[in-house]
Amino acid sequence: MLVKLINGSKEKDELCQEFGISRRTYYNWKKKYESKGIEGLKRKKPIAYHHPNKFTQETVKKILELRETYQLGSKRIMWYLERYHDIKISESSVTRTLVRHGVSRLPKTTSRRTVHTKRYAKKTPGHHVQVDVKFVTLRDQKDNQVRRYQYTAIDDATRVRALKIYCP
Repeated sequence: MLVKLINGSKEKDELCQEFGISRRTYYNWKKKYESKGIEGLKRKKPIAYHHPNKFTQETVKKILELRETYQLGSKRIMWYLERYHDIKISESSVTRTLVRHGVSRLPKTTSRRTVHTKRYAKKTPGHHVQVDVKFVTLRDQKDNQVRRYQYTAIDDATRVRALKIYCP
């Protein structure tokens, strides 16, 4: 159509009406044809050239390193990055990154707790005692509510527990 018009075989108003396009579209097409020829008129896919939320290559390296070193799943990698590196990334983004780099699924035999799972334990009895206080509501013999404090102390080395209830 545009080639016909440029060659002068028909008027632009007739062509626009014949093909059902506006004059604005005609002028856009003409501008593309004059600058790039027939290739300028071909339909192109829209491509995003700027990705404002794209994460850095350093983040990708950390994701791959965590997967390789600690055998973590996507959710644990997401939690780890947020907690220890202050990097907020979604679980699906972690999964897409792993797939993009050809990292396969974790084997079924992989344990669930692999990072920071060393339990705090002292070897000397009495060296570390954990004390908890809880507010407890009980009923007395007359079926009235009575409030008490429950103190619990647990020795970390021997796991011996002492429990006592006190009146406020």
